[in-house]
Amino acid sequence: MSLKTAPTPQTQTTQVSAKRTRKRSLGIDKRPGFLTYGLLIAFFLGGAYPLWWSFVTGSASTGAFAGPLPPIFPGEAFLSNVAEVFSTIDFWAALGNSIAVSGVITISVVGFSTLAGYSFAKLRFRGKQGLLVFVIATLAVPTQLGIIPLFMMMKEFGWTGSIGAIMVPTLVTAFGVFFMRQYLVDVIPDELIEAARVDGASMIKTFWHVGVPAARPAMAILGLFTFMTAWTDYMWPLLVSPQNPTLQVALSQLQSAKYVDHTIVMAGAVMATIPLLLLFVLAGKQLVSGIMAGAVKG
Repeated sequence: MSLKTAPTPQTQTTQVSAKRTRKRSLGIDKRPGFLTYGLLIAFFLGGAYPLWWSFVTGSASTGAFAGPLPPIFPGEAFLSNVAEVFSTIDFWAALGNSIAVSGVITISVVGFSTLAGYSFAKLRFRGKQGLLVFVIATLAVPTQLGIIPLFMMMKEFGWTGSIGAIMVPTLVTAFGVFFMRQYLVDVIPDELIEAARVDGASMIKTFWHVGVPAARPAMAILGLFTFMTAWTDYMWPLLVSPQNPTLQVALSQLQSAKYVDHTIVMAGAVMATIPLLLLFVLAGKQLVSGIMAGAVKG
């Protein structure tokens, strides 16, 4: 009978040193330097500058741009410019339309894309590869080519002028299906699905208890980008529902045919950006934690 001897402090130190050496060789233990932080700060400033310039312009008075140099610091007219925006357009109704449209589209795209992506990734059925190729092929079709047929369909249904006409054509996207399929194809082991089916779980229960928990990080990312895309969409809502506009369409009414007051337009643009910033602030922590959890599980 052999007895295992306890490792000595020297042996433990040697093992720790070996692990650190292996991590350094793989680049795992490499700490970011000044160049990394400098690039991150530069990217942050470059991304934040358009928003800062919009706020500077929206808070300036009309005569502030008459001088040789434009202002670089915020002025004191932001609240008065916002009041002008509210008096020119029905801001709150347009905001409600944008929230309703973006929320419904996001929930629908994430739900249907997760279902379809799970089916393409883990289920076996006839014609699976052909259908997947067809879905991917639709990504090559420009969106502008489908606007006229879609508008004719909405007019035939009598939906023009309603926010339902804005939602229906984008309730599911080919990109969302392909994105979820690519994520789920490797993150869920086939053995886990087979074990759930052996235990008596139906297909829906297997998807709900196995597929959805594994897909949450990708669902969060897809939902965020879908909400942003629906929120900033301008062309389709302008075409199909100008009488009941979303926020982006309503902001275009701030520009008159002969004279454009950029301070009023930029004040409205800043007000339209605030909900997206709040979304990032509220959902940013959950989004990062979900991505990290998915990375650890994978």
